[in-house]
Amino acid sequence: MNKLEILAPAGSIQSVYPAVRAGTDAVYLGARKLSARSSAQNFNREELRSAVEYCHARGVKVYLACNTLVHDDELKEAMSIIEYACSLPVDALIMQDLGLISLVRKAAPDMRIHASTQMSVHTLKGVELLAEQGFKRVVLSRELSRCEIEEIAKKSPVELEVFVHGALCMSVSGQCYFSAMLGSRSGNRGACAQPCRLPFSVQGGTGHDLSLKDISLIRHLRELQEIGVSSAKIEGRMKRPEYVAVSVAACRQSLDKGMIDDDLDEKLTAVFSRSGFTDAYYTGNLGVHMFGIRSKEDVINANAKMLNSIHHLYKNENPRIPVDAHLTVSKNVPSALNISDDDQNSVTVTGEIPETALKAALDEEKCRSFIQKTGGTPFFLRNFTADIDSGLFMPAPQLNALRRDALEKLLAQRTKRYSPVFSEISFPEVNVRSKSQPKHLRARFTHGNISDAFLDCELVYVPCHLKDEEYISLMDRGFAVSVEIPRGMFGIENRIYEQLKHIQSLGINEVLASNIGAVRMAQELDMDIHGGFGLNITNTASVEAAEKLGLLDAEISFELTLEQISRLGGKLPLGIISYGRLPLMLTRNCPADNDGKNHRSCKNLPELTDRKNVKFPMQHCGSCTEILNSVPVVLFDRKKELHGLDFEVMRFTVENSVETGENLQLFHQNKCRKDGYTRGLYYRGVE
Repeated sequence: MNKLEILAPAGSIQSVYPAVRAGTDAVYLGARKLSARSSAQNFNREELRSAVEYCHARGVKVYLACNTLVHDDELKEAMSIIEYACSLPVDALIMQDLGLISLVRKAAPDMRIHASTQMSVHTLKGVELLAEQGFKRVVLSRELSRCEIEEIAKKSPVELEVFVHGALCMSVSGQCYFSAMLGSRSGNRGACAQPCRLPFSVQGGTGHDLSLKDISLIRHLRELQEIGVSSAKIEGRMKRPEYVAVSVAACRQSLDKGMIDDDLDEKLTAVFSRSGFTDAYYTGNLGVHMFGIRSKEDVINANAKMLNSIHHLYKNENPRIPVDAHLTVSKNVPSALNISDDDQNSVTVTGEIPETALKAALDEEKCRSFIQKTGGTPFFLRNFTADIDSGLFMPAPQLNALRRDALEKLLAQRTKRYSPVFSEISFPEVNVRSKSQPKHLRARFTHGNISDAFLDCELVYVPCHLKDEEYISLMDRGFAVSVEIPRGMFGIENRIYEQLKHIQSLGINEVLASNIGAVRMAQELDMDIHGGFGLNITNTASVEAAEKLGLLDAEISFELTLEQISRLGGKLPLGIISYGRLPLMLTRNCPADNDGKNHRSCKNLPELTDRKNVKFPMQHCGSCTEILNSVPVVLFDRKKELHGLDFEVMRFTVENSVETGENLQLFHQNKCRKDGYTRGLYYRGVE
């Protein structure tokens, strides 16, 4: 059985020490840039080096989170940070951006890369594709159940990491654009403003129907280890050191002893929670009991007295590293002490020439009593042997000095690691596309009842769950049909795969794929792949990476401005969503379920309302729910400003047939709607 790694967050150097001393196996942290928690203090270069040396000396791994999306003008700086990280070296990079990943693969092929949960991987096929791309570990989406994790783990070719404690986003990570659309602060770039914690309500809900309790699977750690998970990850790089210490201690105790004592359990809840914890995704028991907010009582519980009571968990060094020592005391020769560890580190130090014993001579047991005093260090003495000539004596200060000197040198030796080679690379050429306007129109629908007015579309995207006669009718009428693979395939991957094979038999061989797992499905079935916005393509390197994955074309992230889009390079045909209610969230636990009912079978979901009475429609999407923007983005009258693009997409969601036709007419007339629209982020961009 594999040993489950406990992985702790560190938002600053002040959280590294508690994590290590409380018993973590690894820490993950972020540089001042590239981190998906930009509000955390994060690490400058000097602090990063100190953290790596401190952790490595104590046998703790360090993973650097480089899990943000980057723009073309940020790639060189990003690679400079990663080059420095390789020189330390960190033990792995946690990454999201397809383009940045491809550059790291070229520059430092030996560096381990872990796929961030921001890559939205929640299926076996997604894991398999990333394994083929050289990833060593995949951080799975938080929304998976125990059975789903186990099914992936049975066949996974790489390590799997699962979040076991901490904040739980309403949206699938990597698929949330709420903060970006509402305030230009992109969660995909580490600047999330957490609007989901504000009042949003559905009829019959609590008024905070986007706010989930914190996740806690700490009591399930042994089970996770048994089913093949490699790493148990604690969320919380923006949390205080006391939170890090108590959550690590609870994980350590649960894994080692199979239980958490009452005092530690009480501290775990008190230091931070939102109306308690939930394990409902893991147990498959979704619904109203998963929702919660940071209440006044939760805040009061985290008082100074309680926080001070946690300090004992990390006040002193944790003696976690076993060492073997051999002492040599010979006549007329300087004494020598050798100390070694299990990582093939070994040091030998010499001291004074021993004296002739006037009274009691040295013996092995007396020497052991001095050498085993390793307090204040991360070491403990496992084995001790000695070769001592008879009739010799050494004062206690000399024996203590030998021990201190040897342990200091061993600690320093343990910081040294092999650094992967980092080679200079050339960056993709940008700003090389034609500045002409898009030549083609595509349209995306949630049904198969499409008007003949759309026959001129280059492609129409329809769901993969239509009836056979609907697909056949569309093809007979002359439509170029592509089926959309849902972004959310939790628990339904095999069903979707079989549906695609059946759709192929009807004569349709094109798909819209917005998830890595969907891309893998289409690859296996040898289908023509059109990349969707959910792949989060934001730079030229990611355009080139998408082409290497076999995509025929791709929708660019709608978090880019038109100016940024116009400067992209690469040969892959690109498009944007120029009309439609943009999806702000993809969530497995439907907000409507906060009224205590199950809305999975509801054809029409209720709207979500914010504190300003703005309405946000919701729709089912695969095994998830999409929360849509309150108004559609419209660029009908801005076509002259669309440069470097090959096609536009009209994304229809809640429009009726009349509204659909009116919008198509406005598109052809190059006219904007009179009211009720947005320009999205195409002009204002994101942080």
